[in-house]
Amino acid sequence: MDGMEKTELTNHTRPEEAEDRPQNEEIASAAPAAESPGEPAGEMPDMESMSELYEESLRRVQEGEVVKGRIVSITKDYVMVDIGYKSEGQIPIHEFTTPEGEVTAQVGDEVEALMESREDEEGALMLSKNKASKIKVWEEVSNAYHNEGEVEGTVVAKVKGGLSVDLGGIVAFLPGSQVDLAPMRHTDHLIGQRFMFKVLKFNRKRRNVVLSRRVILEKVKNEAKTTLLSTLEEGKIVEGVVKNITDYGIFVDLGGLDGLLHITDLSYGRVRHPADLFKVGDTIMVKVLSFDAEKERISLGLKQLTPDPWSVVEEKFPLGGRVTGKVVSLTDYGAFVELEPGVEGLIHISEMSWTRKVRHPSQVLSVGDVVEATVLELEPTRKRISLSLKQVEPNPWEVIGEKYPVGSVIEGKIKNITDFGIFIGIDEGIDGLVHISDISWTKRFKHPSELFKKGQVIQAKVLYIDKENERFSLSIKDLADNPWQSIDQRFPVGSIVSGPITNITDFGLFVEVEEGIEGLIHISEQSRDKQKMAALKVGDVIKAKVIHSSPTERRIGLSIRKMEADEEQSHYRDYLHSRTEATSNLGDILRETLEEKQGKNGN
Repeated sequence: MDGMEKTELTNHTRPEEAEDRPQNEEIASAAPAAESPGEPAGEMPDMESMSELYEESLRRVQEGEVVKGRIVSITKDYVMVDIGYKSEGQIPIHEFTTPEGEVTAQVGDEVEALMESREDEEGALMLSKNKASKIKVWEEVSNAYHNEGEVEGTVVAKVKGGLSVDLGGIVAFLPGSQVDLAPMRHTDHLIGQRFMFKVLKFNRKRRNVVLSRRVILEKVKNEAKTTLLSTLEEGKIVEGVVKNITDYGIFVDLGGLDGLLHITDLSYGRVRHPADLFKVGDTIMVKVLSFDAEKERISLGLKQLTPDPWSVVEEKFPLGGRVTGKVVSLTDYGAFVELEPGVEGLIHISEMSWTRKVRHPSQVLSVGDVVEATVLELEPTRKRISLSLKQVEPNPWEVIGEKYPVGSVIEGKIKNITDFGIFIGIDEGIDGLVHISDISWTKRFKHPSELFKKGQVIQAKVLYIDKENERFSLSIKDLADNPWQSIDQRFPVGSIVSGPITNITDFGLFVEVEEGIEGLIHISEQSRDKQKMAALKVGDVIKAKVIHSSPTERRIGLSIRKMEADEEQSHYRDYLHSRTEATSNLGDILRETLEEKQGKNGN
């Protein structure tokens, strides 16, 4: 029976005592019995002695003992193991079969097994490898519990309040508070993973084992923390693992201590959120910016691992040069353009268009647009670059005068109609204004919309261009001759005109003396015949005398009173003339009569 070992577990022994007892005792080999005084030295023992030794070995191999043996053969149902007994032990083949159906046993392998029963009627000795493994695991758990040791196990399932851990046939409980250094909300990813554990509670009788992974992690962390504190210094570049991500930065585990990588130290460029760059679990290299050993506070930097791009902006982006970048942000006052990571320039709203009145940058640009701009100002120390979008192209106001000289006639669509005039589109972004006073020489209207509509195509003459104030003045009335220019010649003072009444006001009557030309008969110049004046209405044709005619003032003054006075005076003169003629005729007759009489008398 050479090589046979056993572990004795009696029913009256407490599990704790049994676990502290030596587990394996060698069974004495079937050696010759000690020589008796009466027996000659070196003689072989007789059959009776051999039988006694054999019976003694049988008494020492009891059911419930763990023995060692070697696999000698494998059958369809059993694995045959030589344990040094008179017959081979049998272990069911399923104890060596994987879930995939593969048999792991091989002839010659050593195994430990629990003796479940002695020989039956057929002479079979039944063994169990699984039960022996469990006994061994219980021993390992007990040893770890009593000696501050550790056990290894696999997380197999989630249970109420924690996780179940397989220690090799024994299922232990891992409370949620003992899973990690901090409470974990989600533990599904741990299932199937193997870890080392500390045994917190152990009761074999109740088959109760409580584990902790947190205790081991704290021990490792404290050891790493001690090492880290002894080697950490400002300016040192270290490796860490992203542990947590917040709005203001990233917490990096440096191995025992966490350092804060603030969002402003992530990149020289714009960072919307730290999660855009990293995720929990990422390994990164960082630089120690500051370190307080007493408070255990560590400030880290990532962008400090590379040179500041602002140190070379004057060489890379010279004044007046053209640059290309991507719009990364819009504000009420302009757009920020990223020229390279860490370097942004501002296009002020006033530098977006030569011609358009831009109220918000979104009217011209969108985030993500790639634009070309001109560098206007550089302030590397303040990290500022001023850009211009409009100055990439020539100022259209500088060449508009050459394209549309004063006096030329343009044609365009009416873009807008206001109380003070109409705007006509000339070039892209440039509108010309026809002031209300330049719409017509003669037509009277209250609002330009009475004469024109938005979108209507019309012609106008260029009056003047103010490049400095970016104003383009047009005139529609100047397309025709000024009818007022020769008004004093066509309607001289003293002439009589006639026309329909166009308007009656409190201060007088307006009379159209020519198409578009009106004269005013002031109330003081109206007829003395009140009834006659009261009977007049718009549309009635009347006559009046021109008493004032001014091309510069564009006014014609009329008078009925003076016309009537002139007429009365004319009638009076005619009357006097007719009486004079009558008197002259009578004198002539009397003189002729007298002369005749005198002639007769003389004869």
